Amino acid sequence: MADILPPEGRSRLMAKVRGRGNQSTELVMVRLFREARLTGWRRHLPLPGRPDFCFVRPRVVVFVDGCFWHGCPKCYRRPKTNKKFWDTKRETNRARDRKVNRELRRLGWSVIRIFEHELKNPRTTLVRIKKALGLTGPGLPLA
Repeated sequence: MADILPPEGRSRLMAKVRGRGNQSTELVMVRLFREARLTGWRRHLPLPGRPDFCFVRPRVVVFVDGCFWHGCPKCYRRPKTNKKFWDTKRETNRARDRKVNRELRRLGWSVIRIFEHELKNPRTTLVRIKKALGLTGPGLPLA
């Protein structure tokens, strides 16, 4: 179907659309935490970058990043139209992620970033998180 709006009109309309976060991927992560019996996490504490999950005592934050918006090296596909805009958008998002990571580490937090496609392999994801939480080692289950 052809677009009935000129590019400027489409751009203005799309600029008004506001995201609702990454609720579906966060719910998958909540389910994984519960199945793995990981406790002590909180959602969306007021820290730099508004991490999706925070484990307060061990000072570990977890971000679940969308593959498109955060430029996943495995999944990201550059849109065919408006390439300069999307290249800038992706690079701005990635620069912001690096800045947030530095700030959180400066404040004493460990940062884990998980791309949404990694949720398809929950064992690997949980191993990374458990390792950061200090829950791996001799005699401790990985996942």
